[in-house]
Amino acid sequence: MNIDFIFKIAAIGIIVAVLSLVLSRSGREEQAMMTTLAGLIVVLLMLVQQISDLFTTIERLFGF
Repeated sequence: MNIDFIFKIAAIGIIVAVLSLVLSRSGREEQAMMTTLAGLIVVLLMLVQQISDLFTTIERLFGF
């Protein structure tokens, strides 16, 4: 796993937190929740891709 991947996740988390805070302070709680949910989905999709790469590497390593 690359250190860049961890920085990408941290950057997405910071951006989502700031957007959520700004939206909830302006009285748009629904949009704040949707922003948080979208950020979570993006990070989960990134993690699924990394896990898929891990399984592919393990499969190649053991020759399945």
